[in-house]
Amino acid sequence: MTSSLSSSSLTALGWDETWAAEFAPYAAQGLLPGRVVRVDRGQCDVITADGTVRADTAFVTPHDPLRVICTGDWAAVDPAGNPRYVKAYLPRRTAFVRSTSSQRSEGQILAANVDHAIIAVSLAVELDLGRIERFLALAWESGAQPLVVLTKADLVPDPTALSYLVEDVENAAPGVQVLTVSSHTGEGTDVLAAVVADGTSVLLGISGAGKSTLANALLGADVMEVQEIREVDGKGRHTTTTRNLLALPGGGVLIDTPGLRGVGLYDAQAGVGQAFSEIEEYAADCRFHDCAHEAEPGCAVRAAVESGALAERRLDSYRKLLRENQRIVAKTDARLRSEIRRDWRMKSAVGRANYAAKRGGRP
Repeated sequence: MTSSLSSSSLTALGWDETWAAEFAPYAAQGLLPGRVVRVDRGQCDVITADGTVRADTAFVTPHDPLRVICTGDWAAVDPAGNPRYVKAYLPRRTAFVRSTSSQRSEGQILAANVDHAIIAVSLAVELDLGRIERFLALAWESGAQPLVVLTKADLVPDPTALSYLVEDVENAAPGVQVLTVSSHTGEGTDVLAAVVADGTSVLLGISGAGKSTLANALLGADVMEVQEIREVDGKGRHTTTTRNLLALPGGGVLIDTPGLRGVGLYDAQAGVGQAFSEIEEYAADCRFHDCAHEAEPGCAVRAAVESGALAERRLDSYRKLLRENQRIVAKTDARLRSEIRRDWRMKSAVGRANYAAKRGGRP
C-alpha cells in the first residue's frame, strides 16, 4: 500500500521550509526526515527521500498515549542501523484526538498534521445529526478545517429529498462545507479532489460510511479493500484496520482511518463551541455570563429557541456534548471535579429551598 509512495518527494507529502527549519537540529545529528505513513505494533513505515523504510518506535513510545508516534507525524530516522529507529518526531501542527472506549478516559490520537478533516456520512441510512456534530467538535478541536461529505448520493434519486438532507446537515454544521458525492456515478468527486489536493486530509466516519470507496475514487485505483454493508442496518465491517497515509494523484495526501464505533470527546470544549458557533453568539447577549440557558431571566439562547431562530435539538445536543466533555476533563482535573461538586450542591440547595417555598415553608 505504501510502495507507490516511495518515489514521491517529501514536498509532495507536505514537507516545507518551516518543517525543514524545525528539523535542522536533527539533520545536524545525521538523521533523515520522513513522514510516517503507517504505524503497527511498535513499528512504523516512514517515507524518506530515499524511499520507504521500516523503523522501530521504541525511542518514541512514552507512557502518555497522546505522545506516541502516529500516522502523519514527521519523524527523524537514523540513516543506518539494524534495525532502524525513529529517534524523535517534530512538534505537531494539528492532532485529531478522541477519548478511548476504556473507563480510564485516556485520549487516542488518530492522525497528526492534518489540514482537512473529511467526515464521511452515508445517505444509505437515516442521518444522525448528533453524531455529525460530535465529529465536527473533534475536528474543530484538532485545528483542521472540517468538511462533511454525504456519500452514496445515488441512493437518493429524488433531488428535492436530497436537498432537504443537505439542508439538515448544513444547519448542523455552521461554517462547514457540505458536499454530496457518489463514488458509483462520480458525482462530486472532482470537487472533493480539488479540496484535498492542497495539504493533508484525514478521512473519518463510522463503518459503512463509504470511506474506502471514497478513498479509491480519489486515488483513481482500487487501493483500499471494500466490503458490502449489512442490509439489516446499513452498517459495514471494518475494512480498513490501520491508519494509512496515501499520496493522491492530483496532489495532496490522504489518511484513511478504520471505521469508528465510538466518537468520544477528549478535552474539546473549544471544538464544541466552534461546532455550535451560533449558540455561542446568542449566549454573548445573555444577561448572566454563566447562563445555563435553562430558566434564567434574560437568556438570549432560550429567546432564540422560543422565536424559532434556534432549533431545540441543537441546544440539547450542545448541552449534551458540553456535559460529556466536562466529565472527561473532570476525571483528570481535581480542581474541576471540586467545582462540579460545589455547583451541584448549590443547585440542590436552591431546589430544596424552592420546594419548601412552594409548600409554604413546611419541611
